[in-house]
Amino acid sequence: MRTLRSAVLIGVVCAASMCGGGGGGNPGGPSPSDNPNQLTISAAGVISPKELVVPPGSRVLFINNHSRHNMTSDPHPEHNDCPEINQVGVLTQGQRRETGNLITVRTCGVHDHDDPDNANVRARIVIR
Repeated sequence: MRTLRSAVLIGVVCAASMCGGGGGGNPGGPSPSDNPNQLTISAAGVISPKELVVPPGSRVLFINNHSRHNMTSDPHPEHNDCPEINQVGVLTQGQRRETGNLITVRTCGVHDHDDPDNANVRARIVIR
């Protein structure tokens, strides 16, 4: 009986710890799954849209449905035009990750650092 009570208590504590609260993310902003500003790499390895327009202060959610990609800002290999994009980094199949806050009005090129000439995974984020 004591073992059963302990197991139930452990289950309740584990379930409670998984609910709400903790966990970083984007305080005060949309959660990554609610972010309407998305660039998706399809199962065929093609990013879309090729151009995404967002307002200043936005983040962009990268969703990868393909193999491993290392998403970075142009130009290659410096990646210094829009360093907020470099926070995305390596995405394996099924992963998603947001950029930092894109505050400066500008156009940011995006590419896969490990395959910089692959037009299928090149895009532009226009901040205006």
